[in-house]
Amino acid sequence: MAVPAAVLYEQPLNERMRNFLRLEFIYRQACHHNDDSLCWPDAWSTRAAVTALLDLLAITARGDTRTDVLKELDRQMTTLRDYQSRPGVDVNRLRAIVATLAERREALNAAGANYLQRLRDNEFLAAVKHRSTIPGGTCEFDLPAYTHWLGLPGEQRQQEFEAWLAVFRPLCDSVSDLLWVTRENARPRRELASAGQFHVTFERDQPLQLLRIAVPGELPLYPEVSGNQMRCSLRFLRWGQAGQRPTQTTEDVNFVLTCCS
Repeated sequence: MAVPAAVLYEQPLNERMRNFLRLEFIYRQACHHNDDSLCWPDAWSTRAAVTALLDLLAITARGDTRTDVLKELDRQMTTLRDYQSRPGVDVNRLRAIVATLAERREALNAAGANYLQRLRDNEFLAAVKHRSTIPGGTCEFDLPAYTHWLGLPGEQRQQEFEAWLAVFRPLCDSVSDLLWVTRENARPRRELASAGQFHVTFERDQPLQLLRIAVPGELPLYPEVSGNQMRCSLRFLRWGQAGQRPTQTTEDVNFVLTCCS
C-alpha cells in the first residue's frame, strides 16, 4: 500500500503575505475553470469560474495590492542580485529568475494604476456581483441576463471570460512568481513537536513572511498556528469526525518546517 504524501500547510506572518496567498488561491481556481475546456458547456462550472473572478475583483479592492506587489518585486530582485557574488551560486539561473521578475514588474507597471477599472465599470459583472451577496440571488428569475449569458455557446463564454481574466494576469502572475521565490529561498528542516506542541523564535534582523509545515499524510493530525514575524507556536490537533471537536494530541509529532523570509 502506498504511503500518503505529506500534507502541506502554510501560515502567513504578515498582512501582505496573507493577501498574496489569498490572491494565488483564487487565481488558481479561476485558471482551473478557464483552462478546462470540458467545463465550459456546463453552466454550473461557468458559474464557479465567474465566482472566482468576482472574488479576485473583491480582494483587489482592499488597499493598493498593485503597489504592494511592485514593492515586493523590487525587494526580491535586490536580494537576489546580492546573491550573485556569493560562492557556489548558479549565476545563470539566478539571472534568469531576476529577469523573469523584471518582466513581471514591467508588465504590471504597463497595466497602470487603473487597470481594473474596465471590470468595475462592467454593468454585467456588477449585476452578478451585487446579486451574489444574496443566497441564491443569481438564479434565473433574479438575474435573467446571467441565465441568458450562461446559455450562450461555451466557446463564446470562454472567450469573454478569458478577456476578463487577462486583466488580472499581470498582477496574479507576479504574485505567483513572488510566492515561488519566497518558498524556494528557504531550507526545510525536520522538527519534533513534543506532546503535540512546538515553539519557535525567529531572528530579529531577518523578519519572516511565511511558515510551511509538512505533516506526514498517514497521521490524522493538522497544525494550528499562532504568532507573528518574531515568534510562533504550533499545536497539532487530532482529526476525529466532521461533527466532533478536535483535540490536541499528547504524542510527539515529527514534521518538516520551512521558514521563508
